[in-house]
Amino acid sequence: MTGPVNTEQIFIRKLTDIVLANLENEKFGVKELARESGNSRYGLNRKLSEITNKTVVQFISEVRLQKALEMLQNEKYTASEVAFKTGFSSPAYFSKCFHEFFGYPPGEVKKRDVNSSNSQDFIKVTSENKPKKTAWKNFISSFHGFLTLIFSIAIAGIFIFLKIHNSEGDDLISADGRISIAVMPFRNMTNDSIWNIWQDAIQEDLISSFSNNNEELLVRQTGSITRSPGSKDPTNYASLTYSAASNISRKLNASVFIYGNIQRAGPKLRLDVKLINSRTKEVLKSFELDGPYNMAIILDLTDSLRKEVMDYMVVTKLKKETSPAFQDLLGSTKYPDAMKNFIYGQKAYSKLDFPEAIQFYSRAIAIDSNYVSPYIYTFFAYKNNGQLKEAKKWSTKVFAKKDLMTIPQKGYANAIYASCYETPNEAVRYYKSILDFDDQLPDVHNDLGSVYSYLEQYDNAIPEFKRTLEIYDKWGVKPFWGTYYCWLALAYHKTGQIKEEKKILKKAKRDFPDDPEIMYWEIVVALTEKDSAAANRIMKKWAIAKRVESWSESRITATFANMYIEAGIPAEAEKYFRQALAMEPENPTRMRDLAYYLINNDRDINEAMMLVDKALDLNPDEYIALECKGWGLYKQGNYKEALDLLEKSWNLRLRYRHSLYLHLEAAKKAVVESK
Repeated sequence: MTGPVNTEQIFIRKLTDIVLANLENEKFGVKELARESGNSRYGLNRKLSEITNKTVVQFISEVRLQKALEMLQNEKYTASEVAFKTGFSSPAYFSKCFHEFFGYPPGEVKKRDVNSSNSQDFIKVTSENKPKKTAWKNFISSFHGFLTLIFSIAIAGIFIFLKIHNSEGDDLISADGRISIAVMPFRNMTNDSIWNIWQDAIQEDLISSFSNNNEELLVRQTGSITRSPGSKDPTNYASLTYSAASNISRKLNASVFIYGNIQRAGPKLRLDVKLINSRTKEVLKSFELDGPYNMAIILDLTDSLRKEVMDYMVVTKLKKETSPAFQDLLGSTKYPDAMKNFIYGQKAYSKLDFPEAIQFYSRAIAIDSNYVSPYIYTFFAYKNNGQLKEAKKWSTKVFAKKDLMTIPQKGYANAIYASCYETPNEAVRYYKSILDFDDQLPDVHNDLGSVYSYLEQYDNAIPEFKRTLEIYDKWGVKPFWGTYYCWLALAYHKTGQIKEEKKILKKAKRDFPDDPEIMYWEIVVALTEKDSAAANRIMKKWAIAKRVESWSESRITATFANMYIEAGIPAEAEKYFRQALAMEPENPTRMRDLAYYLINNDRDINEAMMLVDKALDLNPDEYIALECKGWGLYKQGNYKEALDLLEKSWNLRLRYRHSLYLHLEAAKKAVVESK
C-alpha cells in the first residue's frame, strides 16, 4: 500500500506536472514555473531548496532528463528527437547534460537495464532519499584514511611542481625579462668559396645589431659561440649541424638561436634563416630573403633580415609578457609598435578609460591598417562608452576586414555585425562557432552569456558566465572588470537563486572591493531580503564610489529606483523616479524613465503619455522614448498608431533591444487580429 501523501510531495508533484506540461518549450524556466505555480521566483527557489536541496534550474533540468530517459527506453524516438521534445536547445547540449546526470550517453540507454522513474514522482522528498555516507567518506574520516589523503596530496603537489619546473625552458623570456638569443655562423651552401667570408660577417653584423637592443634581447657573443664545447672546427661551418647548433645554444643558456644558410637559387642569392627554440628544437619562424647574386646586396639583405627577426622577437616578447586575459585577443601583426599600442589600449580598456583606449587603437591601426584586433576593440570601446552611433560605424569597418581574420576573429566580426544589424539569435550562432573552434576563450563565453541575458534566457546564460570565471580562475588572473561577476549575479537574481547570487558577489568583492556595479547588486540583494539597514549602508558607500561620485544627484536617485525594480518593490521605485524628475524637471531622460515605469506597470498611463510627449518634443528621434510612447498607445488600444511608432523606434535603434522587439511583435499581432 502507498503511504499518505504529505504537503511537500504534493508541492513537488504539482511542479513536476507544470514542467511536463511545458516540456517542449525551450524557454520555459524559473520565471515561468514561478508564475504558473503561484510563487515568486525567490519564494519558489527558497522552498524547493529547503525540500530537495536543489535550485529551480536543477529541478527543471532533472524533470526533463528523467522524462528523456523514459522516452529513450521507448524505441519510437531517436536521441535527437528526444532532445527537442524535452526542451533542450540542441542534441549536443542534451547529450552533455544526460551524460553528466546519468553517467552514460543517451545512445547507451537501450544497452542498459534501467528502470524508468514514474513521471509523476521524479524527485522524492522523503528523508530516506537523502544521500548516505559513502565508504569513501568513512575512510577519509578515519585517522589512517586522513593520513593517506594528506600523503597523496603531497605526492601530487611534488609532481605538479616538478612538471612546472621542468617546463620553464619552454618560455623564451629569461629571468631579467629579455629573450636570450645565440646567432650561429651562417653556412655557405653555394659551393663557391668566395662567400665564406660572409659566414662570420653576417653573424657578427646580426650580433652587433641585436646587442644594441639591450631592452629586448640578451645576445650571446661570437667568441663564446665559436669556442664553446661542440664547435670542433670553427672555420668548417658547413659541418655545423642543426643538432650541434642546438646543443651549443643550450650550453650557452640561450633560449633561441638563429640558424642560417647562404644559398644560390639560379641568378639569385638567398639567405635562408630559421629561428629555433633551443630546448625543443621547434622552428619558431622561418625567413627567406632574396637578391641578385652579387656581394653588393649582402648588407642590405642582412639589414632586412635583422629587422624582420627583431620585429618577430619583440612581438613574441610582448605576447609572452601580456596577461593571459589579453593573449587570445592580440591577433597578428609584424609591426611591434602596432602591437605595443594595442596592448596599451587594452590596459586602458581594462581600466574603463575607453577614450584613451580608442586613441591607442587608432595609433595601432595607423601603423598597420590590416591589424584587425584594434578594429574589434575600437567597436567595443565605443559601445561600452555609450557612443552607440560610433560603435555601429565600427561594426561595419570590422566586418569589412573579415578576409584578413582568423576563424575566431571572423566569428567576432559576424557577432558584432549581428548585434547592430541582425538579431541576437544570429549573434548566439556566431559566438558558438568561435567556441566550437576554441572553448578556452573566456570573453567569448561572457559575450555569449550576455546575449542570452539580453534575450532573458538566463538559464542559458548562467553556464556561460560560470565558464568565463572558471577559465580566469584556471589562469590565475582576474577578469577585466567586476562586470563579469555582475552578469552572473544578474542571471542568478533573475532565476531566483539568491544564495548563489550572494556567493558570487562575495567572491567579486575580494577581486574588486570598491566596484560600484558589485555594490549595486549587493544593494538589490539586501532590498530583496528586506534588510533595509544593509541596503542603506551600501547605498551610502555606492553613491560616493569612483565612477559614481561625478554623477548628478538626479541620476543617482534614478538608479536607486532601478534597484527597487530589480528587488521587486515597485512602490519605492516610483517614489525615486518622481524624486529624480523633480530634481531635473526639464531632463527628457527623467521624463522618459518615469513614463516607461508608469506604462509598464499599468499605473497612470495618461500621465505617462504627457511626460513622454514632452520628452519627444525635446528629442524627437530618441528611440527608447518612441518605444515608450508606442507601448503606451498599445496599452490604450491604439494598435495601428502604436505599431507605426514602434517600427520607427526599431529603425532608429542603435542596438538590439529585447523589450522593443517584444512590444513590436505584440503590436503586429494586435493589428492583424483587429482587422
